[in-house]
Amino acid sequence: MKNLKIVFMGTTDFGVPALEKLVLSGYKVAAVVCQPDRPNKRGKKIAILPLKEKAVELGIPVLQPEKIKAQEFVEQLKTYQADVFIVAAYGQFLSKEILQMPHYGSLNIHGSLLPKYRGAAPIQRAIIDGEPKSGVTIMQMREGMDTGDMIAKAECPITETTTYEALHEALSTAGAELLMITLEDLITGKAQPIPQNEEQATYADKIQKDTGHINWNETSSAILSLINGTDPHPGAYVFYKEEKIKCFSPKIMTWEGEETPGTVLMANDKEGMIVKTKDGALIIGDIQAPGKKRMKSTVFLRGKSMQIGTILK
Repeated sequence: MKNLKIVFMGTTDFGVPALEKLVLSGYKVAAVVCQPDRPNKRGKKIAILPLKEKAVELGIPVLQPEKIKAQEFVEQLKTYQADVFIVAAYGQFLSKEILQMPHYGSLNIHGSLLPKYRGAAPIQRAIIDGEPKSGVTIMQMREGMDTGDMIAKAECPITETTTYEALHEALSTAGAELLMITLEDLITGKAQPIPQNEEQATYADKIQKDTGHINWNETSSAILSLINGTDPHPGAYVFYKEEKIKCFSPKIMTWEGEETPGTVLMANDKEGMIVKTKDGALIIGDIQAPGKKRMKSTVFLRGKSMQIGTILK
């Protein structure tokens, strides 16, 4: 079983635990395929791709085609004679020719309980939508966005303190563990892929910069979910004195006042910042001002004057 020849495809840190687990378990990873190197957000330094960095550390050859469907690269992939392709947050669609190239096909580690949350941002959207749980699914890939037959699933609860960063880490680790079981079942013939129910399918739209703009007319629970689902990036935010202030670590507070949603109910270096919502209030635990590091709201408000009654936009 460990003689299985694998080509791993991924770009972000979501696939790092799985790649590490494969190598530590004795599997032969012949190559890692990543997106091309790109400049960072400021357009200067080349951003370090987490999966590429791990592959180099493990001594695995890295391939970075501009377009994975380019025939020249398809021919290069064929030379590896892989038994299976494993894909985790790669970022490009694979052609039918590529998907069917390996003997055992192509497996995808997807960060949701399919068929819910197909698409680009399943982990963030599950939190933002207030789901009670998320999970990871390993599926046999086919053409189409996350439409393949499901081979295995693992669940993970979402609580009032679960952030995107925390759930991302939990699911990437769970995916690595589930992959080991799936590979064994696939090779021994125990795997029983189950088709997805198209009527239950939902899509996780890409997170935009303005996704995190807080609407205080929403319920406390909805705003809490938005803040947690965009923590640490892109971050949920409000405008105060025309500056974008990012909000993190929210807690729901019972409040029966009739103030306008968005009203600052408390703002000092002892209680921090408390803001009125549609049906109560939220305590904002952490704040990040433009150009500053994230800090406790009590620290942010130390020596600052934020007038009670101010309405945040």
